Amino acid sequence: MSGFLEKERTIARPGFNRWLVPPAALAIHLSIGMAYGFSVFWLPLSRAIGITQSVPGDWKISTLGWMYTLFFVFLGSSAAVFGRWLERSGPRKAAVVAAFCWGGGFFISALGVHLHQIALLWLGSGVIGGCGLGLGYISPVSTLIRWFPDKRGMATGMAIMGFGGGAMIGAPLADRLIDLFATPTSVGVKETFLTLGAVYFVAMLAGAFLYRIPPAGWRPAGWTPPPPKKNAMITHNHIHIDAVHKIPQFWLLWTVLCLNVSAGIGIIGMASPMLQEVFGGRLIGLEGPLASLSSADKIRTASIGAAFAGLLSLFNIAGRIFWSSLSDHLGRKRTYVVFFALGAVLYAAAPFAGGLKNVALFVGLFCVILTMYGGGFATIPAYLADLFGTQFVGAIHGRLLTAWSTAGILGPVLVNYIREFQIKRGVPNEAAYNTTMFILAGLLLLGLLANLLVRPVAEKHFMSDEELAHERRLGREKPAAPAEEAPAAPPASEAWHPSRASWAAVAVAWTLIGAPLVWGILQTVEKAAALFD
Repeated sequence: MSGFLEKERTIARPGFNRWLVPPAALAIHLSIGMAYGFSVFWLPLSRAIGITQSVPGDWKISTLGWMYTLFFVFLGSSAAVFGRWLERSGPRKAAVVAAFCWGGGFFISALGVHLHQIALLWLGSGVIGGCGLGLGYISPVSTLIRWFPDKRGMATGMAIMGFGGGAMIGAPLADRLIDLFATPTSVGVKETFLTLGAVYFVAMLAGAFLYRIPPAGWRPAGWTPPPPKKNAMITHNHIHIDAVHKIPQFWLLWTVLCLNVSAGIGIIGMASPMLQEVFGGRLIGLEGPLASLSSADKIRTASIGAAFAGLLSLFNIAGRIFWSSLSDHLGRKRTYVVFFALGAVLYAAAPFAGGLKNVALFVGLFCVILTMYGGGFATIPAYLADLFGTQFVGAIHGRLLTAWSTAGILGPVLVNYIREFQIKRGVPNEAAYNTTMFILAGLLLLGLLANLLVRPVAEKHFMSDEELAHERRLGREKPAAPAEEAPAAPPASEAWHPSRASWAAVAVAWTLIGAPLVWGILQTVEKAAALFD
């Protein structure tokens, strides 16, 4: 098994079809994307002892919520720490470790539920699972970029959309499993953790074993890299991972990602209560604020709020593939200009839509905003490859994800605490988000400025040919063709034409990965239809 995981064993042979790699990446990202759906466990776990209602000794939801924080802290930190190891050991070994961490985290959490020890849930899903998130998240990045040099944005978008879609499949599946396993003595979460842990472990291993990397010098048949241009934003050279933190462009992109994510992640966390508080009874055809409604009516508005959160998830996913694919034609820098400029306008318009009590307009604004939130995640790996080259892009992406960890704290704090401050000042609940929207618009304008400051990397920062060859030997890569970066014919291009059998394998792989994704989309659309009744 150890030999099977070595990087040399993952190098593709002639006839391999590159379209098998995206479903492998999706299998991993759809699994770890369940991190976004963990809130489905909070209510059942808050009555793990009382079963039907919370009793003394049961966990508080605020205590359980630390798992969510730990997810993204350890995602960013593990991606930063282990990114260089991933580049040298290959994506298959990293993905297998991610499968053990993510699936094993569920098993440890199940033990924590059984023993009623919150520390085991924090350790299992939060810390160990969070490390699995980081390794699983970055494992396909450099692989896909090397397989699709002609479609960098689209390729990374296909994989990273899975992280946004994981909860769309996992949350309703977990909800059904909880109902299935619930008994008079169990809320069903322990058994659900064990089931999901096994399912995700198998799915991630399947994706890991399907990973292949192209040999050095490979390029798609009939495609040649565009010739280098003076001051072009796409380089043909490579930055060493140990030098990237010394380059201003890295910190500008760190700021770009942090501000884009801060604005979006705070809204995701408060989407359901925000919609309910802004529109109150109007969501169900009544007048009056949320506080004036009966308990039964509040339950009805809560279901619509949940549908809104699900709809945002759907647009988050759609934005990841749409914007990243568009960036292949528009350019990464221009794409981020659109994110920040249009996003700032939409955030500033949200309070006016709320004041008009126009539910459709309000929902529409945030649906577009969430496409750009997801698009920011999916486009950033290609942006990094354009500026810093592909040799260490996975490791560089891992270090950049510390911006996500920072935003995971900054965004929710801004949204939650500004809302509470406004309410304490006597601002009605339905208007308490207005100031927040203007502040988030301001964050996006700062992000726009950071993006506009991005320039091509100076030649002095790139590795020499000797340094690049040394790093490739350390990474156990085959020597590159002498004209690898020049517009020459790909090595043995005819031998790399995929066979009919390989296209059949592609069809099977995409069917297996597409079926649960379509099921999750249908579940989300069905619930979101309540917004337009």
